[in-house]
Amino acid sequence: MAEAVQPDLIARFLVTTFFAIVFLQSAFDKLTDRQGNLDFFRDHFKSSPFPPALVPLLLSVLTVVELSAGGLCALGLLFGVRKGFSVAACGVAMSGIALLCLLLGQRLAKDYAGAAVVAAYFAVVLIGLHFF
Repeated sequence: MAEAVQPDLIARFLVTTFFAIVFLQSAFDKLTDRQGNLDFFRDHFKSSPFPPALVPLLLSVLTVVELSAGGLCALGLLFGVRKGFSVAACGVAMSGIALLCLLLGQRLAKDYAGAAVVAAYFAVVLIGLHFF
């Protein structure tokens, strides 16, 4: 007899896939268009407490965090989205850390609409982690 599909397994798969796509694409964009991203971030943070000279370092750190989150999620999909402490669960948790970095930046830049979008993504992380 075939095993029934479990809704929590589907939820883990979907959340992990979602964040693999979000953060691998975002990190890839930052790696392939670094200058465009630097220009955007310099303008975005011009009124924030971040000194302009710090923006390249912050962009590099954010790129590493996003690449880690997306990479762990992708590896989690390859290894399986089993319940408990798994690569996929670590990827989703790392996605939460990436989103907290983004939220901090949006709040310091006083981009409250952007921060609200990040908060919605963060809710997906929290819901997703509930299924692991």
